[in-house]
Amino acid sequence: MLPYPILATCLLIMWLLLNGFTLGHFILGLIVAVFAGWAMASLQPEPIRLKKWYLLPKLFGLVFRDIVKSNIDVAWIILRSGKRRHNPGFITVHLELRSQFALAVLAVILTSTPGSAWLEYDSNDHSVLLHVLDIQNEAVWRDTIKNRYEALLLEIFA
Repeated sequence: MLPYPILATCLLIMWLLLNGFTLGHFILGLIVAVFAGWAMASLQPEPIRLKKWYLLPKLFGLVFRDIVKSNIDVAWIILRSGKRRHNPGFITVHLELRSQFALAVLAVILTSTPGSAWLEYDSNDHSVLLHVLDIQNEAVWRDTIKNRYEALLLEIFA
């Protein structure tokens, strides 16, 4: 009945926190949680394989530092918008990652970092299309993604 009981429980708790606890909301939240579990089961996600889970804090630290730095950089671009033109554009980066979960984590990292957005993943040539607010050097962006994030994700999830 519940292929993902933790997911269903978390959804029910979130539903009740957002809507308040009443019998009606409990029943409705339970229905939503059960159907969401069934929908997730029909997607048949691949199992998560954490090879080197102890590297996760390092990844979180890098991402947190990059998010803070990107927030400062984007704020600086906005504050100086009249004096210096920024150079927005698109970058295509070819990836070695194949794990769906690792790709999803990379998408969250790149999209949550201000100034960049994951637009499209091409599964035929394993490349990602990114929009970047200020491209000063495409090689630096590619190097950052490949050597900073992808290499670490390959170690963690390979």
